[in-house]
Amino acid sequence: MASFDEWRRRLARAMEQRGDWPARSPWVRQAVDAVARDRFAPERVWWWDGHSYIPVDRAADPDRWAVEVYGDPDAAAVTQVTDGLPSSSLSCEAVVVDMLDSLLLEPGHRVLELGTGTGRNAALLGWRAGAGRVTSVEVDPELADRARGRLREAGVDVRVEVADGRDVPPGAVPYDRVMATFAVDEVPWSWVARTRPGGRIVTPWGRLGHVALTVAGDGRSATGWMQGLAQFMPARGTGHGRGSFQQVRAAAAGAAGGERPVRRRLEPLRDDVHLRFALRVALPDVQISTAADGDGLNAWLHDGSSWAALSAVGGGDTVAYQGGPRRLADELDGAWDRWLGDGSPALYDYGMTVEPHRQYVWCADPVTGPRWPVR
Repeated sequence: MASFDEWRRRLARAMEQRGDWPARSPWVRQAVDAVARDRFAPERVWWWDGHSYIPVDRAADPDRWAVEVYGDPDAAAVTQVTDGLPSSSLSCEAVVVDMLDSLLLEPGHRVLELGTGTGRNAALLGWRAGAGRVTSVEVDPELADRARGRLREAGVDVRVEVADGRDVPPGAVPYDRVMATFAVDEVPWSWVARTRPGGRIVTPWGRLGHVALTVAGDGRSATGWMQGLAQFMPARGTGHGRGSFQQVRAAAAGAAGGERPVRRRLEPLRDDVHLRFALRVALPDVQISTAADGDGLNAWLHDGSSWAALSAVGGGDTVAYQGGPRRLADELDGAWDRWLGDGSPALYDYGMTVEPHRQYVWCADPVTGPRWPVR
């Protein structure tokens, strides 16, 4: 069995070979080296066997446990499962590093972290900002208590509070930096209100990208560019049920008539993250899933009341079925066509502006570029 030191070195080398360590923030690698992942992982983690999440105990299977904690720069270690779904994790190292780089954190900054989880990200923030400079908020009291213990054992001075990070109460002293470790579909205005003018907010958005917002000098808005991929869990109570896609499949299987041919290959819908992000922006309330079978690649779409199934029928052909108030397959085609017509912009070409009563995503330019309302 390899030691945890060796597992850490393997993960660091893998990230170095991929160019994941940020040149503008050399402190990030130093912090990661000082704050080991295994010190913040619980004795039991979970792995997906293709059907369900299976517990892996450190004492019973240390190699399997280490694989879950350290095995892949792009894999999160699931640390809590609730009702069969992951509800907390040790975030994948590549995204942790990328978001810390995006935060532009300096020693002495006052930092608010939203979503303590295991406490590991709070420890990294505390390593950089300094003792007593980081406050972390966790909605789950048990997770908060465990994180406090791990932070104490690691010798990191971070304050952990129990509260819902989506609604930060007002305070007398603004923060220099705010970081969320859960995905939101709308950036709460309270986050902007608690950040000083010129301060920075980094959060996963839309469950696919993460954005870095800078608060305007007058404090009345925050704007900034998408920074990269960030497939984080959503805030508690905002998830979409697994049954929705099962219902779509059942509806498609029973559909009779009304089908039409699909005129394009579906592989980009599965493989092109920039297309997927553009569709998330254009169709914010539509969930999209893909899976292959013996006939080819299939896709399912739903918004809670309308559905569409793009079903492979063999020979390279695909047929669309759709039902409900909206024609989701047609809307997908329209949004896809617009993205192609705009020159297939990358995720990094998009940004976001947040104001007290509205927020929107824009492309290319916050003033003159096309925009899509978030709310």
